Amino acid sequence: MTGHRWSVVTVTYNSADTLRRCWRGETRPYEWIVVDNCSVDDSVEVAEGLGARVIRLPENVGFSRANNVGIRQAAGEYVLFANPDLEVRPDGLDVLQRHLDAHGGLVAPQLLSSEGVPQANGRGFPYATAKLGNRKVWPLSRLHGSYRVVANPGEAYYVAWVMGAAVAARTRDVIELGGWNERFFLYYEDHELGLRAWRHGLPVAVLGDVRWTHHWARATNSFRWSKAHTLELQSARAFFGMFPEFLIGLPPASRRHRHAARLIGSRVSAHPGRDEAVPTPAPPAAL
Repeated sequence: MTGHRWSVVTVTYNSADTLRRCWRGETRPYEWIVVDNCSVDDSVEVAEGLGARVIRLPENVGFSRANNVGIRQAAGEYVLFANPDLEVRPDGLDVLQRHLDAHGGLVAPQLLSSEGVPQANGRGFPYATAKLGNRKVWPLSRLHGSYRVVANPGEAYYVAWVMGAAVAARTRDVIELGGWNERFFLYYEDHELGLRAWRHGLPVAVLGDVRWTHHWARATNSFRWSKAHTLELQSARAFFGMFPEFLIGLPPASRRHRHAARLIGSRVSAHPGRDEAVPTPAPPAAL
């Protein structure tokens, strides 16, 4: 046992330069577990030099499966899944913890770009049209105005899902939920995790009082086809196969996700009451 209340799980793949940039500095008041997906650079050595306990995987098993490897080793009462390109400020963990103690579920800090501009890491229901609009495909870019959610200081909002770059929860809740869905090698795993959390009675929120820098450079922003585009397409097919309501509108999302539909987009109350009561959880999946 580490004695820390928090465990931070980071999945790396050829992330040495990013680790040097984002994780150097102060002593960490948390257990830091790095799960390395068989990097060919010196990610392992850099992470160990920065104080992480590194789990070396013999092959690249993907983001979800590597996260599950990490949480099985986590000793903390709370867990944060944090990308290598995230700057974690330890004082924010106390704020996230207070939210989790009051509301449970999944919570994310408000992410900021390298220039300090808020990133919309909280999202509404992932309709295919909303996702295309998010890529500025006209005229869909004018629809689903509430899809992208940003929380200012003093605000917290319920969302359908949060970007997997930074997701916090009570460790036991993630384990009982079944962890990350290993059907997804990369992309869409955070969509599925958020929706599954809601269906298990665990709300999902983004918290504006914690603001961390995320040096994000999405690999599929370019129109030049790459392996990342292939992985995203494969994950999209799996996701919309599981949730056809977000592709063809049937069954209606508001019917299949009643609790989420009632709360998504609303402010999180500082004092949970009847309006925020969650349904009886569904049986957990296997981790």
